[in-house]
Amino acid sequence: MTLSQFHPYLSPEAYLEAEKSSLNKHEYIQGQIYAMSGASDAHVTITTNLIALLRNHVRGTGCRLYATDMKARIESLNIFYYPDILVTCDQRDIKFEYFKRYPCLIIEVLSPSTEAFDRGDKFIDYQELETFEEYVLISQTRQRVDYFRRNAEGRWVFSSYKANQELQLTSVNFACSLADIYEDVSFPETFNPTSL
Repeated sequence: MTLSQFHPYLSPEAYLEAEKSSLNKHEYIQGQIYAMSGASDAHVTITTNLIALLRNHVRGTGCRLYATDMKARIESLNIFYYPDILVTCDQRDIKFEYFKRYPCLIIEVLSPSTEAFDRGDKFIDYQELETFEEYVLISQTRQRVDYFRRNAEGRWVFSSYKANQELQLTSVNFACSLADIYEDVSFPETFNPTSL
């Protein structure tokens, strides 16, 4: 994500209007727009696998799944982000055509250039969303999923999943194996000093 040089400041309304016809996606943080980079094969494959698994699961439940092109609006902070996957079960979101304000689940597939931001400031920003219950961070370099769930006291509880384990998402009553999430993903070879 890099700062775009098109405008020094944009209002939320001007950003939303410009984004409708933009060839590239931009996230919006307090008047500044940031261009988003393209995704790797692993990133796209993981996202597609989850879309296939989750879409069928939420069908008919009143929940809606959105992937890659739907913005999450954090109105209290004047921010719009593009999560990899967003699920909302709140009927208030039906009236918003270009963004959603009431997601219960957000999933991000981590990239080397955005991992620190996704784990840090972006997660803190997402916590401003009143209906936000679960945050899932998925590695694209190994089978590892980090999971955060807001408990009844409003605290975030962390779990980590690795190969041969099952991810459970309570907000949408869903479970799947990490093997299903990582189906058809090729991982980079790790450095082996004995092969020199």
